[in-house]
Amino acid sequence: MLTGDVDTGRAILRDYIKATVGFEKLSEATATPAKSLVRMFGPRGNPQARNLFCVIGFLQKQAGIALHVAPQPR
Repeated sequence: MLTGDVDTGRAILRDYIKATVGFEKLSEATATPAKSLVRMFGPRGNPQARNLFCVIGFLQKQAGIALHVAPQPR
């Protein structure tokens, strides 16, 4: 997603969610309706940053990983 290919990033997240926790469990964890999550990560989805970070945070906990963002040297 950081290279500007938002559509591919959204599709990868959708596939990852479906293959791991599923939208129902993600819905319970994020207090967001499953239908909204499916739309959010669908082809025309446009998740708000708050929702995206909430989802990524939950997925990190489930996978036992921590993602870090750092600037790239120029």
